[in-house]
Amino acid sequence: MRTTVTLEPEVEALVRRVMRERGIGFKQAVNEALRRGLGADRATMAFVTPTYHLGRSRQPLDQALRMAGDLEDEELLRKVRLGK
Repeated sequence: MRTTVTLEPEVEALVRRVMRERGIGFKQAVNEALRRGLGADRATMAFVTPTYHLGRSRQPLDQALRMAGDLEDEELLRKVRLGK
């Protein structure tokens, strides 16, 4: 469907920013914004999260909670010593 829509200057700036950041055209940027804003079915919208290989862990992950607790305890002791 073709139609004419008058965008307020700040809305146009937002659309242009999305176009630049994502490397997409005006039509696609406006259509995606309208879908999100009007509550289109989330299942039909593509959502991609980039993943990265971080290599092997330096610490055994089965002890991660204990390690986090130890670090938290050390920080609390440091703050007590500083009088915070």
